[in-house]
Amino acid sequence: MKVRGQESVPGLHTFRITAAGLQTFPRTFGLTDKKSDHVKGRRRLSTGVRELDALMGGGIPEGDSLLVAGPSGAGKTVLGIQYIAEGLTKGEPCIVAMFEELPNEFMQRSASFGFDLAKNLKDGSLKLIYLRPLDLSVDETVHEIVNAVKEIGCKRLVIDSLVGFEMALAPDFRTDFRESLYRMIGALTRLGVTIVSTVEVEENFTSMGLSNFTISFLADDIVRLRYASINGQLRKIMMVVKMRRSQHSIDMCAYEVTAKGLAIGAPMRGYRALTSGIPGPWSLASGEVPEPLEGGDNPNG
Repeated sequence: MKVRGQESVPGLHTFRITAAGLQTFPRTFGLTDKKSDHVKGRRRLSTGVRELDALMGGGIPEGDSLLVAGPSGAGKTVLGIQYIAEGLTKGEPCIVAMFEELPNEFMQRSASFGFDLAKNLKDGSLKLIYLRPLDLSVDETVHEIVNAVKEIGCKRLVIDSLVGFEMALAPDFRTDFRESLYRMIGALTRLGVTIVSTVEVEENFTSMGLSNFTISFLADDIVRLRYASINGQLRKIMMVVKMRRSQHSIDMCAYEVTAKGLAIGAPMRGYRALTSGIPGPWSLASGEVPEPLEGGDNPNG
């Protein structure tokens, strides 16, 4: 309320009484250190999926925030695992901030796809942060993650997931979720961290939403995963919706979640209304000329 003779940071700041005494969490933490500013996009980081890198125009620009949006079971966490594993093979320290899965469950899932990350966890190049049990403020979350980033010199971060992040916040802070997320992503990207965040989207087969929080403006890049009903099968389709710093492919590609991770197939040709989730073949009667299918059955016969 008052500091005589010097400037203070306005607004409400959270604090917690701990065994070590009073701990405060300034709302500007990580946002005021100009020495931490990094120029985005100096190089590209591979997602760990070569075909997705090509769709994105060469991978994720360094320092960007990538939003991976899709329904349950679409492979969002798997993509996050591949992104982390790719960074570790290149000697880049990584962090996974989890709000739903337990750390041992994450390690088991990674191992099931052929990624043994135990040695990285042991040598400190990988850090798992599990924040679900706490009744958090966003400032505590930012403090925890930013400190971990500085501790290991993190270059890649996965936030899995934003829905879990919202649920981990104390109820009083959930109403300011978008503003909170803006501050957290801003603090992390200023440190040069390249972020992959997952968000679950409810699939309704009538439209193609990017998130249930209207937070797509916070992302530099967006990859959308969705289901489509084709020939009596529930198929998975991937598309790059947005790349802030470069051109990207406009193709919508079929993909599968395999024992080795995401495997992306050929672009979906010869269909209309793919984004609706209930596509059909191009109608020759309407005068539309379908493009030839690549690597799949022609719905036009």
